[in-house]
Amino acid sequence: MFTHTVLFWLKDGLSAAETAAFAEALRTLTTIPSVVTGTIGTPAATDRPVVDRSYSFGLMVVFKDLAGHDEYQGHAKHRDFLGRFGAHFAKVQVYDFEG
Repeated sequence: MFTHTVLFWLKDGLSAAETAAFAEALRTLTTIPSVVTGTIGTPAATDRPVVDRSYSFGLMVVFKDLAGHDEYQGHAKHRDFLGRFGAHFAKVQVYDFEG
């Protein structure tokens, strides 16, 4: 399995409608055919020194293999998301792992 985890820090000043549209579009990425399972969310209420809760949204998608990940990266929904919402985030951090 190949897990792709992405954390997004949204820019200050986005309206509630812009934030909601971002979340809705982010959720569509979990429906790309090569995704085995996926979820989106906001930071959990865990409060420990090792937990980073500074991000706005997280995306986690799992693929069968690297080929599935690569298909996802080139998929029209992914490209559309980046084109429409790339300007909404101040920072993005990606963690990929296999297991």
